[in-house]
Parts: sequence; C-alpha cells; structure tokens
Amino acid sequence: MRDPEIVVVREFLANSNFPQDTAELRAAYDAMGDMFPPASDVTLEKVSANGVPAEWSSTPTANQDRVILYVHGGGYVIGSVASHRHLVTELGRASGTRTLALDYRLAPEHPFPAAVDDAMAGYKFLLAQGFAPGNIAIAGDSAGGGLTVATLLAIKDAGLDQPACGFCISPWIDLEALGNSMVTQAALDPMVQKDGLLGMAAAYLNGSNPRAPLAAPLYGDFRGIAPLLIQVGAAETLLDDATRLASVAGAADVEVNLQVWPEMIHVWHFFHPILGAARHAIKGAGEIISKAMDRSVGLQKVA
Repeated sequence: MRDPEIVVVREFLANSNFPQDTAELRAAYDAMGDMFPPASDVTLEKVSANGVPAEWSSTPTANQDRVILYVHGGGYVIGSVASHRHLVTELGRASGTRTLALDYRLAPEHPFPAAVDDAMAGYKFLLAQGFAPGNIAIAGDSAGGGLTVATLLAIKDAGLDQPACGFCISPWIDLEALGNSMVTQAALDPMVQKDGLLGMAAAYLNGSNPRAPLAAPLYGDFRGIAPLLIQVGAAETLLDDATRLASVAGAADVEVNLQVWPEMIHVWHFFHPILGAARHAIKGAGEIISKAMDRSVGLQKVA
C-alpha cells in the first residue's frame, strides 16, 4: 500500500524550483530547512570546534556526557547547520544525547580534503572537551554519510580511539557514481541524478583521485572501525552506495546494520515533521545509537 505522506513529499519536491547557481542553491537549501524549525524545547549554542563553526543542541532529557557529531549532506557543495538543524536536533532527542553539528568548509571554494579535516577537528574538539570516545557517535546524511565513514577511517589512520558507532543516512561513498541503482532507480528518485552528482564530485575532488579512500570511502580499509548503522530508501539512486558500503564493511568484520526502507526517497528524514516514516527512522536510529553507547561504556568498564 502506497504511503500517502511520501506522495505529499514527492509533490512538494516536484513543485519546487531549485536554482542552478551555487550561492542561490545554498540559500534555497537553508530556506527549505527553515520551513521546519526545531522544537521549542531545544537549546542551541554556537561554538568554534577547533576553528570549525559549529552548533551545540540539547533537549531537556539529553545526557550531557553523550554527543552526536553531525556532518550534513549536500554533495560537499551545499548544506549547513541551518539546513539540517531540525533533523539534527530530533536525532539528538531520539538518542538521548547532545549534538554538535559542524559547518564544515564547502567546495568548490574548499575542495577535498577540507571536509575531512574539519570533521576530524570536530572529533578532536569533543575529545578535548572530555567526551569519552564510547559516548560519541558520528552521523551524517548523503555526502555527510560518506563523510561519516571517511572520518572513521581518518580516526583510525590517526591512531585515535573509535567512537561508539557511525550512522549513515542515504550515504554517498562512490564519487564515480558506478552503482547500478544510479540507472535502475533514476526514474524513482526525485532528488539525486547521476549528472548532478558527478558535477558535485568534480567540484569536491578538484582533480584528486576519485578513489582516494577519504574521498570515496568505498575504497577504504574498514578493519577496526566503529559499528555502522545505514538507512537508505528503496527509491534512491544511491541505494547501491548503501548496500556496497554494508558489503565492504561487513567483509572487514565491521558490525553493520543495513536498513532499506520501502518507498522512501533520498534522506527522507529531512521531512520528519510531515512524514511518519521519517520519525520512525529517526526514533529507531536513536535507540540503536543509545545502545551502542551503552555497550561501549560497558566494554570500557570490563577493560
């Protein structure tokens, strides 16, 4: 049976006109986020996370010793704390944690590896603030989902302790767009198409190797990284990015929870104020993140 709420979201997207100019597109994306303000009980605070503009958020029941480091989506070219505030704050509520959302530098002004460098700066900031690695989760959507995995790889490369888990929403991990779903799901996906994706990849890479693991985590060495939760919609061109991520991570003995949601589109979580499936996905993810932190703390006590 067709979900009537996703039909409404699709109609909204079909009737939206998105500009081609990068600056205008960034403004339009932020304005779309403004359509869904955070709940009235959310507290927000701007902060510099080792030089990276960021925003704390918290709800009344949040455990102040636990935090989600969130890196937004937008193809590494658009997106911001403002565009994703409503999603980030509700994920924090569902997880029972604070959140720290990063305004990492965007391409083409700041190409790869600027986003990875900023995400690492954010993680080190949290460690310096006294957060135990097991009380930190890293999460992101779309390009931010890929950046989540790239950050886990960079943490391993730096010899730092892994966080409790990584949460990837509709992750983009293949900057060459080679997945079969780029073709098979193209007619179903109202948001992500191959040509646009490759244009954003070119802006981000700026001539770098499209298979560099910290740019395209599909090609990374996953051994020893934190457990992964992956949520992806069945109607996404990036479906194969999610399934391939689960495959390569699982083959490297990483614990993976892959969820493919019927009928859902790219980052449906964004529409949680009007989409029940988005609220359910966020709630379920929050429970898994909380349990991952509980388990990490338990392992630390045993050790």
